[in-house]
Amino acid sequence: MWGGRFAEGPSAVMREINASIPFDKRLWRQDIAASKAHVAMLGAQKIVGMDDVHAIRDGLDRIAAEYEANGVAEDLALEDIHMHVESRLKELIGPPAGRLHTARSRNDQVATDFRLWVRDAIDAVDAGLLAFQRALLARAEEHADTVMPGFTHLQVAQPVTLGHHLMAYVEMIRRDRSRFADARARMNESPLGAAALAGTSFPLDRQATAAALGFDRPMANSLDAVSDRDFALDYLMAAAGCALHLSRLAEEFIIWASQPFGFVALPDAYSTGSSIMPQKRNPDAAELVRGHSGRITGCLTSLMMTMKGLPLAYSKDMQDDKPPVFEAHDLLALSIAAMTGMVETAAFRPDRMRAAAAAGFSTATDLADWLVRAANVPFREAHEITGKAVRAAEEKGCFLWELDLALLQAIDPRIDASVFDVLSVEASVGSRTSFGGTAPSGVRARIADARAALGDSA
Repeated sequence: MWGGRFAEGPSAVMREINASIPFDKRLWRQDIAASKAHVAMLGAQKIVGMDDVHAIRDGLDRIAAEYEANGVAEDLALEDIHMHVESRLKELIGPPAGRLHTARSRNDQVATDFRLWVRDAIDAVDAGLLAFQRALLARAEEHADTVMPGFTHLQVAQPVTLGHHLMAYVEMIRRDRSRFADARARMNESPLGAAALAGTSFPLDRQATAAALGFDRPMANSLDAVSDRDFALDYLMAAAGCALHLSRLAEEFIIWASQPFGFVALPDAYSTGSSIMPQKRNPDAAELVRGHSGRITGCLTSLMMTMKGLPLAYSKDMQDDKPPVFEAHDLLALSIAAMTGMVETAAFRPDRMRAAAAAGFSTATDLADWLVRAANVPFREAHEITGKAVRAAEEKGCFLWELDLALLQAIDPRIDASVFDVLSVEASVGSRTSFGGTAPSGVRARIADARAALGDSA
C-alpha cells in the first residue's frame, strides 16, 4: 500500500495502532457507494476507460454482496475499510482495480464516507425520535385530564395534568429533531475530489459526484474538505442534548416508580429484579438511559479534545474521530428505543397522582390570583394574605378548600364564598387557559398542533 518508499514493513505494534478496520468497517456501504460515484465520474470525464469503469463497478457490487452476507473479514495489514475494498477488488478483477484510486486520496475518501455515515445516522435518529414523539402524544391525549403535581425544586408547586407534563417532552424532542436537521443541512457538502489536501490536476466533475451521493454541492476548499470534522461534532452536540432530555424523563420515571411516589408501574419488559430481594422491581432500563447520557456527553468531549489543536490538513489523530461517533449513535438509538417502549407501556396511577397534587397546598397561587381578580388586591398583598391562609391550614392539618369561610374572612374580610370555586386541584388546572398552559382544553389543542406538525391525522 505504501509503495516503494519503505524498505521494511511496519512492526506488529505499528500495525495494531495504525489499523482502523476494527471500527471503520462500519463504513463499508458508504465506501462502496462513494467509490461507485467516483469511478462513474472518472469514466464520464474520460480519465478512465469505460471497460475498466464497468469492471470496477461490477467488482464493487460483488464486494457489497459479500459484505452484506458475511461481514468484513479484518486484516490489520490492510489498515482500513478503503484498502480492504481495494484489495478485494484487485483479487476479483485484477489490474483495473488500480485505476479506482485515480484522483482520490484516502483523506477525501474517509471524509466522504464518514459524512455519508453521519447523514444516515441522523436519518435513523430522526425516525426514532418521531416514533418517540408519537408515543408521548398518545399517552398525553389519554391523560389530558389526569391531575398530577407540578414540581419546582422537587417540591409540590401547582397542579398540572400528566398530559401537559408529557407534552413538555414532545416540545423538547421537537427541538432535538430540529438540531439534527440543522446539522444534516450544514454537513451536506461533498469532500470527494479534494484528494489529499490540494485538489488534483485531473479534470474532475465534483458537482457530478456530489449529486450522485445526494450532497447539495462540493466543498469549496480542499484543505477544509479533508480537515473538517465539524459535522461529526454537530452530530455529537445534537446527540448529547437529546440524551440529556431522555435522561430527564428517565429520572422522572425512576422517581415516579418508587414506592413513596407510586405514580407509575413500569412493565416487566423494562425492569429487572434483585438477586437477594424477591420483591424488587428495579427501573434498570431508565437508569441505563440516564447513565448513557453521561457516556454520550463524554463522546462529544473526546472528539472536541482530539480536534482542538490539529493543524491543517489531515493528521492521524483524526482516525480517532469515528469511535466516539459510533458509540454515541449506538447508545442514543438504544436510549430512544427504551424510552419509547417505557412511555408506550407504562401503567400510570391517576389516584396517586391526584392525591399528591392535592398535598402541599398546591392551589395557594389560585387563592392569590382570586384575590387579585375578584377583590382587586395587589398581587404582593394577595401573596401575603395567601401565606397566612396556608399557615392556618397547616396548623389545622387540612387542605385550603377545607378552611372555614369565617376563618378565611378573619384573615381578610374581602374573601367570600366564591373563593371555593377555585381552590380544588381540578379547578386549578382547568383555569390555566393561557397559551401553553395546563388546562385540559389547552393540552388537547397543543396535541392537535403537534400532530398536524408531524403530518398525522387528528
